[in-house]
Amino acid sequence: MPSTTTLAPRPSTKFAVNIVLLTLVLCLCGIATAQVNLTQISTDPFTNTTSQHASEVEPASYVEGSTIVSVFQEGRFTDGGASDIGFATSTNGGMTWTHGNMPGITKVEGTGKYDRASDTSVTYNAKYKTWLVESLALSQAGGVHGAAVLVSSSTDGITWGTPSTVSVVESGGYYDKPWLACDNTQSSPHFGNCYVEWDDFSQFDLIQMSTSKDGGKTWSAKQSTAASDSGNGGLPQVQPNGNVVVVVDDPFLGSVLAFKSTDGGTSWGAAVSVAPIFEHFVSGGMRALPLVNAAKDTAGNVYAVWADCSFRANCSSNDIVMSTSADGTTWSAVTRVPIDAVTSKVDHFTPGLAIARNTSGSTAVIGVSYNYLPISNCTANCNLGVGYISSTDGGATWTAAKTLAFGMSPNWLPSTTSGQMLGDYMTIDYNLKAHAIFPKARASVGTTLDESMETNQYLLPEAGADEPRFSSAHDKQVAHPHSDVHRTKPYHEDSDGK
Repeated sequence: MPSTTTLAPRPSTKFAVNIVLLTLVLCLCGIATAQVNLTQISTDPFTNTTSQHASEVEPASYVEGSTIVSVFQEGRFTDGGASDIGFATSTNGGMTWTHGNMPGITKVEGTGKYDRASDTSVTYNAKYKTWLVESLALSQAGGVHGAAVLVSSSTDGITWGTPSTVSVVESGGYYDKPWLACDNTQSSPHFGNCYVEWDDFSQFDLIQMSTSKDGGKTWSAKQSTAASDSGNGGLPQVQPNGNVVVVVDDPFLGSVLAFKSTDGGTSWGAAVSVAPIFEHFVSGGMRALPLVNAAKDTAGNVYAVWADCSFRANCSSNDIVMSTSADGTTWSAVTRVPIDAVTSKVDHFTPGLAIARNTSGSTAVIGVSYNYLPISNCTANCNLGVGYISSTDGGATWTAAKTLAFGMSPNWLPSTTSGQMLGDYMTIDYNLKAHAIFPKARASVGTTLDESMETNQYLLPEAGADEPRFSSAHDKQVAHPHSDVHRTKPYHEDSDGK
């Protein structure tokens, strides 16, 4: 039984300088203002001297009905992983929150056998009425490495049992970047199946998949794609017909790939190319990887977004770009999300993506969040911000970008061997109410960090009906685009791969 604390809304200091790495649970109508009161929903409870406190990073979330479940790392280690996975759950649409730690994973938490935990995601299984949280368990013996992929379950999102084991790494192996999704379409031939994707760095980021047909209790033996493809950071998207499309970076983070299963995870086809990635190196000592994010609309169309500099002269900064597919095989040309002009100096990175339920195609309601630096080549005085932009017509036009938060020094963030870390990904979820879940960092006191999980206290305001809309239809990629970053080996936790 995890230790839990229930929190009623408590506003944070109104003028505290903050940055958000966010998970948005948004209404179908968007956001009109960035000025919101915040409620603290979790704090790092650990005091072990081997990791950085107080720090909470890299949240993921999922919404079902009035229940919101978010998960994140607590007590980040410099060389990978965290003291444990924390959770914050609201069963009343964000009015009050209960937070605690996932049991059965780490020694630091007290009931697990592994040294650290990382790379967590959460979903809901509608068939079995069960919440599922995936975690990457890390071991220190022989060097810090991903040792096992685990899945915890709960009927209420608050009381969590001992996790089931998806896969344990072989001697010398190195698991990384797992992600979890379930088939929640009742008419699907594979309704109730759940799928986990991860990669094995020790085998050149070999992609691995596993399937559960009993609500996450047991998992199939791991399997590769038909071509034994390699990749990093894959995100399974389950279509209404039961097909599963997985969007993933290549091992060098230099292109986006996709592969799929049409038989409920019995087999996985060879990966196809979505698009190359042209990467501007993010300043400020940041760990900011061009990992893809993905979501699907109600019709099953899959949308992929990532940071890319191909619309900027001389790769001067990153935009957020998008490609879509109805079948996971044929993908649209890359388009730019028009957050600002291609001549601006703003650098945009680490996008989050969500599509409102019951919307699709030309009427899909899309939300994109992202981190940004106002000056892409900043040096000593970099100030991180988070923005949000939305579309109500499937990405044909977009609202003006909104600033959600701004003004945090990278030095206030936990450090990693790849740079100062907000997180390698963002996530967004749409439902009837809007909630952003994110780490809020304040100035450090000596070597002690001050970072907690926060959410907006009230429903985020609606977008104005008369807001202007912007299109990037006439924006073109520059001739012969190039990247600032050229990795010569696959990326993994304790190296930037350059």
